[in-house]
Amino acid sequence: MNIIREKFPDLNETQIDQFSRLKKLYEFWNNKINLISRKDIENIYIRHVLHSLVIAKFVTFSKGTTVLDLGTGGGFPGIPLSIVFPDCNFILVDSIKKKIIVVNNIVKELGLKNVRSKWSRAENLNFKCDFLVTRAVAKIPKIIEWSRDKFNIDSINNIPNGIIALKGGDIEKELSDIKQKKIVEIKNIFDNNYFFDKKIVYIPTTS
Repeated sequence: MNIIREKFPDLNETQIDQFSRLKKLYEFWNNKINLISRKDIENIYIRHVLHSLVIAKFVTFSKGTTVLDLGTGGGFPGIPLSIVFPDCNFILVDSIKKKIIVVNNIVKELGLKNVRSKWSRAENLNFKCDFLVTRAVAKIPKIIEWSRDKFNIDSINNIPNGIIALKGGDIEKELSDIKQKKIVEIKNIFDNNYFFDKKIVYIPTTS
């Protein structure tokens, strides 16, 4: 938890309390539904929470921004981001019902009023967002295909609406046919070995 306070010193008391409760909540639910490996639970604040929050270092979402977290799993990156951006709207989507049940319970426990969830496959979604965020769900071309016609036309942020994906390893081939993209090395933002090969991939809707 200290690493979160160190990297995000402007958090208020409510946000600090919400973040401090995350580990116990995930430990509880992980005993019921295997969401996260035991090793990752011990390192949840770096491997899941901080990893999710690197998006907040890439873009500061404006008030009223709608963010779709596709393939949220146990709520990453959506739940940490929703704590940091309480004036934004988050929609957490997963095709596995038991994961959405966990998300709903954690959202309720933390009192997050800016989060709603949906048990659905990506291709069945019928609402618009400003940004789609995702972490280790699918190859970027597939995410682009799923997200066609899902974005609002007008942007209220300092970067155009689009996809923000957290990826690891060698992604050169995966991105070879995508002309408009920005790749950010997370190790240049957070100096932790865990992020050595991890990246933010941003693809504006104009790509």
